[in-house]
Amino acid sequence: MSSHREAPETAKDPVADSTDVYAFVSPDRPDTVTLIANYIPFQAPDGGPNFYEFGDDVVYDLHVSNRGKAEADITYRFKFHTVVRNPKTFLYNTGQITSLDSASWNRPQFYSLTRIENGRAKVLASRLACPPVNIGPRSTPNYPDLAAAAVHKVGRRRVFAGQRSDAFHVDLGSIFDLGTLRPFEHLHLIPSADAAGVNSLQGFNVHSIALQVPITEISRHGNLPTQPGRAGAVVGVWASAKRRASRIFDSSTGSYIGHGPWRQVSRLGNPLFNEVIVPMGHKDAWNASRPKDDSAYAKFVNHPELAKLLPALYPGVFPHLGGYHKARADLNAILLTGIPTGVVPGFQNYTGPVEADMLRLNLAVPPAANPHQLGLVAGDPAGYPNGRRVDDDVVTIEVRAVAGLTIPLVDPAYTVDGAASAVEDGTSNTNPATSDSFPYLGNPGGGYQTVPGSAAV
Repeated sequence: MSSHREAPETAKDPVADSTDVYAFVSPDRPDTVTLIANYIPFQAPDGGPNFYEFGDDVVYDLHVSNRGKAEADITYRFKFHTVVRNPKTFLYNTGQITSLDSASWNRPQFYSLTRIENGRAKVLASRLACPPVNIGPRSTPNYPDLAAAAVHKVGRRRVFAGQRSDAFHVDLGSIFDLGTLRPFEHLHLIPSADAAGVNSLQGFNVHSIALQVPITEISRHGNLPTQPGRAGAVVGVWASAKRRASRIFDSSTGSYIGHGPWRQVSRLGNPLFNEVIVPMGHKDAWNASRPKDDSAYAKFVNHPELAKLLPALYPGVFPHLGGYHKARADLNAILLTGIPTGVVPGFQNYTGPVEADMLRLNLAVPPAANPHQLGLVAGDPAGYPNGRRVDDDVVTIEVRAVAGLTIPLVDPAYTVDGAASAVEDGTSNTNPATSDSFPYLGNPGGGYQTVPGSAAV
């Protein structure tokens, strides 16, 4: 998966667990960039009466690095506050919720947006309303209208925070059963009949923080870059969540009270980085560290475990990959430095020699007229690993890259295994459709409408 349960301790703290990060030049407003971070994985839409919400005791940050040092030159900070209107009922709502200020909505949530640059913080907006979760046709009869009302304009910016449908798709049940890819099961070390991929995230929601800002607000020189070859055209993006250094349970209120400075408990840049690249014993430490210190994890990128597992699990399918023992300079560029000029004709998103896990977005590359879900490897430079769009099939892209498809970019003598250009988990986005406009992720599945799946043994 992208990062839905990527580290042992973070998996125990879902409100601080970022599932996906997206960064792309907005297709409908190409003078802006959209940044999205999703949290709280595997939300069953019918999980009431205490439905999912952001943590009031968590600070959520979207970071932008624009000087090539893998540091947070600009941070957009979100802090949430929940109101209980009627403490005498167990119900989330006591009637229909027809507007964001509906009196029958018992547990509304609000947030502030702060911009931090060079250590100086400026509150851009406060008491911005989140939408309710999608309960069902009686409680939230016009959910798209409620979600649209929660898109707020803050100057030239647009911002949204609330429940969305998860756009990520992956066959978790198969992949974590000894690396099985259902379309190629007959080739597995323990073979079985080929089958179609199963989207394990189908029907699940997430909580999304989405921000659309003018490109001139985050670019290195405060301009609108038009030349992709210029270093100033590229920014790095990642998300993080922080908690207080300590928490004490207050029995009089039945809640935890935070004390001390804010400490980072999770972060996310590239999809699947902590999930697949970082070993189990390092995952929680990685979550607490900063991107600029990621040289400590470069050895896991240069010699990824998955590249060793593929030839072992699929005997005879990846002979060239199995015999390749050089450091993976292709993956190092994709994941840790950005792709330098001269590797992909007419393209670069290099942020400098500092090895750091960030999404790297070339702001001078315009949105694609006909986006390809495989992004750059399919000739679409507006897609992953140039930032990440909500419809990019990052599982297929990264699995094929690890399988050796991108090695010839840095080592022309390498012969790619035929399977490297075909390997995939066989899934597609079978969740509700994404949108062509902000906040781009689709409306969340409704609780009433949910049909629980089977649990076959």
